[in-house]
Amino acid sequence: MSLLIQYTLIFASVLMLVALGGCFSEHSGVINLGLEGIMVMGALGGALAMNAMGSASAVVVIVGTIVVSALSGLVYSILLAVASINFSADQTLIGTAMNMLAAAAATVAVKSINIAENPDNVSSTVVYGAAKKSLIIKIGSFQLSWLTIVAVVLLIASYVILYKTRFGLRLMACGEHPQAADSVGINVAKMRWAGVLISGFLGGLGGITYITAGVSEWKFETGVAGFGFLALAVMIFGQWKPINIALAALLFGFFRALSNVYSGFDFLAALNIPGSIYNMMPYIISLLVLAFTSKNSRAPKAEGIPYDKSVR
Repeated sequence: MSLLIQYTLIFASVLMLVALGGCFSEHSGVINLGLEGIMVMGALGGALAMNAMGSASAVVVIVGTIVVSALSGLVYSILLAVASINFSADQTLIGTAMNMLAAAAATVAVKSINIAENPDNVSSTVVYGAAKKSLIIKIGSFQLSWLTIVAVVLLIASYVILYKTRFGLRLMACGEHPQAADSVGINVAKMRWAGVLISGFLGGLGGITYITAGVSEWKFETGVAGFGFLALAVMIFGQWKPINIALAALLFGFFRALSNVYSGFDFLAALNIPGSIYNMMPYIISLLVLAFTSKNSRAPKAEGIPYDKSVR
């Protein structure tokens, strides 16, 4: 049972971070379908940083991993911001292209690094086992990741920023009625840039949180198993509200964790259900949830619509 709770918390942390990133972007008026790719780039930066830090002190590893992975995601999200805000490109196409590019770019980058270090090593795997130990907090037999604690802190910060600060209220105004926001002196393009960059920051952090869940190395050819899209489902189910997103993330995280530990429960093992079914459950649940709740979903009114100052 403790293992189920551990995995639930770690997967819920991933989904919550990435969904919050999507929440900021969409509240500003930009649809971020590139969260999957942002996760991959954040995971790449964080994994390489952990690999480089090796046996450094715990504080250095924790801070370094968080900073590098978050900045990697932020930098990659600039592609979406430039294309969708500055050039008014189709946000759906840009996000899809970012997802395709990230997995390929990460794989090539890691293989190139491995070949440079060892000409016989053409693997796309980054090993970070030594540094990963610094991310773990042991409480008796229970293990908790520092990244989970960071996720909770960022959840609280996201709620405060969106609903209790001038910046957050202006950001949401740009996603609801950008023309009205512009008429009172709010720079819509600037706010949308901020929303996209924040989504990149959180998405990158979600990426490193995902790949360090129980493993000490990662093969980047596998990507992040659709967690970016699953996070979008969490965001929609959570109605673009941080607290609701956190609750939705726990629900989806539970089903994802169940696929990791179902064999440890006798009553589940006795059902003789193939493991692949448990692996599919989070995605099946997401389809069912969206099918029954999408009609009542209220997305920001101006999301996905390039801002044109001449339109009133």
